Amino acid sequence: MTSPLVLLDLDGTLMDSAPGITASAAHAYRALGLDVPDAATLRTFVGPPITDSFPAHGVPPERVGEAVAAYRSVYADGGMYDATVFDGIPDALTALREAGCTLAVATSKPEVYAQPVCEKFGLADLVDAVFGAPLDESTSTKADVVERALVTLDLPRPGAPGAGPVLMVGDREHDVHGAAVHAVGCLGVAWGYALDGELERAGALAVVDAVDDLAAAVLELLRG
Repeated sequence: MTSPLVLLDLDGTLMDSAPGITASAAHAYRALGLDVPDAATLRTFVGPPITDSFPAHGVPPERVGEAVAAYRSVYADGGMYDATVFDGIPDALTALREAGCTLAVATSKPEVYAQPVCEKFGLADLVDAVFGAPLDESTSTKADVVERALVTLDLPRPGAPGAGPVLMVGDREHDVHGAAVHAVGCLGVAWGYALDGELERAGALAVVDAVDDLAAAVLELLRG
């Protein structure tokens, strides 16, 4: 049997990425001459593909490409580094690796941004791989990112002979749904950007409240 695999969302799970994402999104609305959504709405941009968030919050479909370009003009220019790793995450990742888990970041953020972010903040040294979306996020879902992780790591599909347990860890409903496409359960985290009850309604196996309890919660579900 292969070692347990833990797929980790990035924004809202490993990192507080809201400052850079929300500021970049607000810039895009201003650049397009559109009303900037309130702070609570901008926080919902953290996690899902940006190509989904703009049309969901007032950007006309024919201007989404323009909004994405305006967003990335400031995000890639430094906004992506306006973030912090949640306290305790390095210790949790270290504990999981010491317990024999393979760890991989699986994020809806384009991989061209996810990889340097993980490197800058020291996360790349604590995981075995980083997987993200293509730059055209509209061609990819969280399920696609999970698929690529499973294929690239060359692991037996969940439930197949010789397959070890696989678990997704994330803070939004699309983490739960994307993992479920591949028969992978998801542990929700309460310190991210989900709305009240979002993870439970989506079908998360459990929701862990504190980073200090993350490693134990992951290992418990993997054993189960």
